[in-house]
Amino acid sequence: AYVLFGWCLVLFLLDNNLIHRLKGSKGELGLPGPQGPKGDLGPLGPEGSKGEIGFQGDRGIQGPFGPPGRTGSKGELGVPGEQGGKGEKGDAPVISKSAFSVGLTAQSKLPAVNAPIRFDKIIYNGQNHYNPQTGRFTCSAAGAYFFTYYITVFARNVKVALLKNGAKIIHTTDNYQSSEDQAAGGAVLHLDVGDKVWLQVAGGELFNGLFADEDDDTTFSGKTSNWKV
Repeated sequence: AYVLFGWCLVLFLLDNNLIHRLKGSKGELGLPGPQGPKGDLGPLGPEGSKGEIGFQGDRGIQGPFGPPGRTGSKGELGVPGEQGGKGEKGDAPVISKSAFSVGLTAQSKLPAVNAPIRFDKIIYNGQNHYNPQTGRFTCSAAGAYFFTYYITVFARNVKVALLKNGAKIIHTTDNYQSSEDQAAGGAVLHLDVGDKVWLQVAGGELFNGLFADEDDDTTFSGKTSNWKV
């Protein structure tokens, strides 16, 4: 009987040992632990494959202008265009005009010799191209000019010359014959701007018989060839 009890005890102990060896059920998840320190940087990984093209971005603001480029080579001559229509009639060209007419008076008759005759009676001098202080006409527009002079000869002989810039162009001579006489002359001259023309006694005092009074005149005139009264 003791032997049987012993074996039963052994079997009982063996069963209890087996029961303690069996695995129990999984317990509940515990609380997260504190964050550990940052680890060392790992080695560079292999290059990845090229990604797909992304969407086009917004247009940026315009940048500053760059420096001008070099001049290109000359292109070929183009085909002539069609003839244009007839234009409107333009204004007529403006042609400069000039004229004067002057004479002697009782105070300026029998003028000085070898000097410009100062005609002090102004008949017309619209453009003021004749200067009564010097007796000279000054050209303001190049072109052809017509000059004339009409002289009343009295008391002395007359010898006068028409001068351009100091050069004698024509002469006129008249001998006094005890009564009033008339002498005249004229010429067409080409003048450039600034040229000067005047009338001058060419001989001595015996040849300055240019006379003027209330009834008689001695005149000197000039005008451009396009002048129309």
